[in-house]
Amino acid sequence: TLDLTCRRTPCFAKLAEMEEMVNMEAEINEVQPLLLSVTTLQFYFIGKKCEILQDMNRHLEAILKEKRDLRKRLIKHRCQESLPIEATYHKSIVEFLTEAVTFIEKLESHLQSVRSIPQIPHMMSNMDTTLSKTEMLMIELEELTDQILKWKELQKEVYSN
Repeated sequence: TLDLTCRRTPCFAKLAEMEEMVNMEAEINEVQPLLLSVTTLQFYFIGKKCEILQDMNRHLEAILKEKRDLRKRLIKHRCQESLPIEATYHKSIVEFLTEAVTFIEKLESHLQSVRSIPQIPHMMSNMDTTLSKTEMLMIELEELTDQILKWKELQKEVYSN
């Protein structure tokens, strides 16, 4: 009966509520520093992203300011500019340019050769199988040739008789 009367009394009910509130406040106090650290990290990364975007914006603004100069430079042909080269080096430059042009002309074939390097083992195995098939066909061809020659000799004997 004492236990039943204790639970009904408002004094003990208030105490249980107060204890519950204290427990909730303790939980909030435990979670609050974690929330603060998470929001601090979020603000830090947002700040970094904002700095990067501001740098990009400054760069783009500078490019837009120089847009007219950039267009002129892009439209202007590079071959019309003179190269300040001493006369003693003119022969070497001409030789170098001819070699550079030759290299550029052959560049695609060189690149194709480099791209085919990983396929060499597969190509070699294909060549081996093709070679063995060719040898087999040569053997069969020799056998057929011998049979044809024998048949020809038999035909000559038949017509001669």
